[in-house]
Amino acid sequence: MEFNNILTSRRAINFFDPEKDVEDATLRQIIEEAAMSPSSFNLQPWKVVIFRDAEKKKALRALAWDQPKITEAPVVLMLLGDRDGWQEGNRTFETLFSKTMLPEQREWFINATKSLYGTSELSSQAFANKNVGLFAMSLMYAASDKGLHTHPMDGFDHDGVKKAFDIPANYWIPMLIAVGHAKPDLEIHPKAWRQSFEEMVLKAY
Repeated sequence: MEFNNILTSRRAINFFDPEKDVEDATLRQIIEEAAMSPSSFNLQPWKVVIFRDAEKKKALRALAWDQPKITEAPVVLMLLGDRDGWQEGNRTFETLFSKTMLPEQREWFINATKSLYGTSELSSQAFANKNVGLFAMSLMYAASDKGLHTHPMDGFDHDGVKKAFDIPANYWIPMLIAVGHAKPDLEIHPKAWRQSFEEMVLKAY
């Protein structure tokens, strides 16, 4: 699909076809394509929890405002942002360093990431959320390119979900994303109002 068509046709739909699955190979491809997203220092502080099991989705739905799409969509993705992803010793941090950098760059790298993302809880939280946001949008565009629909959700009990599914403390959950096929005969409305160029530009120097 042409990218402009993806931009204009993508919708967050509420009604999924529970009888039509998303193949594992397709889901894998979508996630791998989303991993091409830009990230701070290429630290990629994102992880994904995949929900397919009906009982697990039912438990998740109970913590997410009882949204039917969580159990109707064949797949729900929980996106995690690693607030410690900038730190020395973090698994992804260390993997990145070993694959892309020289030993003599280590001290510089540790100090650079700490100065940007480790100065406060707020900076670490912002680091996680910004990077996962980039990953999430790429994921939804990749799904659209495969003819699938998605719906990002932040209407859920964050602490309740973390506890129920044993999510480690260093992760924040920026959103859940339902992935699947639109319910048959679902009317998908044109894209809603968006700001104009003039409305978006606050200042131009």
